[in-house]
Amino acid sequence: MPPSLRSAGDPAEWLRHARSNLSRCRSDSRLPEVLFEDLCFDAQQTAEKAIKGVLVSKGRRFPRTHDVGELLNLVAATGVEVPPCVLEAKRLTPYVIAGRYPGVSEDASEEDYREALAIAEKVVAWAERLVSNQAAP
Repeated sequence: MPPSLRSAGDPAEWLRHARSNLSRCRSDSRLPEVLFEDLCFDAQQTAEKAIKGVLVSKGRRFPRTHDVGELLNLVAATGVEVPPCVLEAKRLTPYVIAGRYPGVSEDASEEDYREALAIAEKVVAWAERLVSNQAAP
């Protein structure tokens, strides 16, 4: 039996996928052949999916984009306050390309990875609070 499709209209699904990327970002760092830019890509994906979950929870449509800054602007337009630690996630957008294609940017360092991971963790925590508050009666 094929797995059931999960709804893209469910903010919890977006957060489930964000947590999956975050978990991979954390655990893959122990594998010796994993590139830091790949881990930073997972951090970017974590933030992107968490922010999209917030947008879905607010009933806001969003374009097909990987630009975290653009997505955060859409969140702010709903009246949600975006704290400075979450605004830092804009810095993750370049990892969409760096994590996919060799030779388009400098290699990410371990410090870059640690910073990206910390940002992604803050975005997920913020998004989870917003989505859970939205779901509460």
